Amino acid sequence: MASTSAVGGASHPVIFTTKTPYPLPSQKFMIPLDWKRYQLSQLINKALSLVKPIPFDFLVHGEILRSSLGEWRAEKGIGEEDTLEIEYFESVLPPQRISTLPHEDWVSSSIHRHFLTASYDGHIRLFDYSQKAVRDTPAHQAPITSVCVVPSPEATDESVLALASLHLHTSPLSSIASDHTGSSLLTASWDHLIGHWDTKVPSEDEIAAEAGERKKRRKIVGEAERPKRKAPTTVLKSHTARVSKALFAPGSNQKAYSCGFDSTVRTWDVESGVCTDTITVPERPMLDLTITPDGTTALASSTDRTVSIFDLRSPSLSSTTGTLTHPSTPSCLVCPGADSSSSLRAASTPQIVTGSYDGVARLWDLRSMKSAVASFKAWDGTMKILSVDWVGDVVGVGGEGGVEVWRVGQGDRVL
Repeated sequence: MASTSAVGGASHPVIFTTKTPYPLPSQKFMIPLDWKRYQLSQLINKALSLVKPIPFDFLVHGEILRSSLGEWRAEKGIGEEDTLEIEYFESVLPPQRISTLPHEDWVSSSIHRHFLTASYDGHIRLFDYSQKAVRDTPAHQAPITSVCVVPSPEATDESVLALASLHLHTSPLSSIASDHTGSSLLTASWDHLIGHWDTKVPSEDEIAAEAGERKKRRKIVGEAERPKRKAPTTVLKSHTARVSKALFAPGSNQKAYSCGFDSTVRTWDVESGVCTDTITVPERPMLDLTITPDGTTALASSTDRTVSIFDLRSPSLSSTTGTLTHPSTPSCLVCPGADSSSSLRAASTPQIVTGSYDGVARLWDLRSMKSAVASFKAWDGTMKILSVDWVGDVVGVGGEGGVEVWRVGQGDRVL
């Protein structure tokens, strides 16, 4: 047993574990009760003889240690002889604002390979990595609520041209998402429906235009130039209220998930259009949904200021496995690599970013649900956040103030 106690000082037996590349040999340490995160981090660095110091945080019984070990032990009523297992992981450094992308109206959706944004002024904008506007396309005559990138190896033409229009919904769309191959799309709408579409551009209209609309379109654009009218391949019907989000399971174009204002998260067999599972959380209308990259966990934000966590491996999907409580409504959330707009990160990293109506974006570690690991105010916290995206070390935040780009770091390297 390794002792770090000062002479006469009270201590507690501890075993350290980690999922980082910096494991300690298995042994028991006697840790002084007045030690906090800083002293524990120094101990790990010294024991490992690290050339370049790495700051670590510590997880005890599902909580990140914010006080001294003695204060934590007294609060939890842990006995003196009970050996504690403490997991350590690389600390998250304070997020840093990189840049701001000005917009003339609210930004409802943002994707960051380049910086692609959709705005309530009906425009889609593309910015390069120097934050220079590359494209500004007036795509719709109404607010754009969602945008996604459809992977395509044939996309070499730099022109912006509407190829097809999707015809199913009778109310505003909440979201649009592509599968990882770019062969399929999902649309979610306030009309309670989810549309499943292939991405082939038809040579002829699949749905006939109404007489008045047909006459108007011919005056505006030639018949050969106008976008072709596509019909869905499948319509997914099960929700009983507005559908807030629909997205494909990671790495799949046959399985999908959705959430809505009927307080449910639903699992779908896309090809047959059948709802195969339903998670119901009473009186918790849901605003957004994300799936962890390994496909095992679903997270849904709700109007009751919580994010619900569901274990998709559980045979009984009737209840949450945890909640993340916010001081204001969490309007959006993202897992790194959870969809086709994010580069894949290590599936073992249980972290998400949420954006709320109080203008604060929060980084959470799902192993410790009591409080966020880090947070930052977009536009100084004076405007609502409506979208977040996370690629590599970059988090993009969109909302009433336009778009802000932040860098989120861990230890001595980016996340």
